[in-house]
Amino acid sequence: MAKCAICEKAAHFGNAVSHSHRRSNKMWKSNVKSVRVKINGNAKKMYVCTSCLKSGLVERA
Repeated sequence: MAKCAICEKAAHFGNAVSHSHRRSNKMWKSNVKSVRVKINGNAKKMYVCTSCLKSGLVERA
């Protein structure tokens, strides 16, 4: 699973609890996109979460 290169956001693990309170494993995936980003004037491809893209922490190439 990909991890955000800016904020290190990744997948979270826990339990899905049914109505009868039976537990099964669950994974919450972060919304990570592969994006071309401008770094020091050069374009580089990296994984960035959509919250970092929306907040303007990264400039797209």
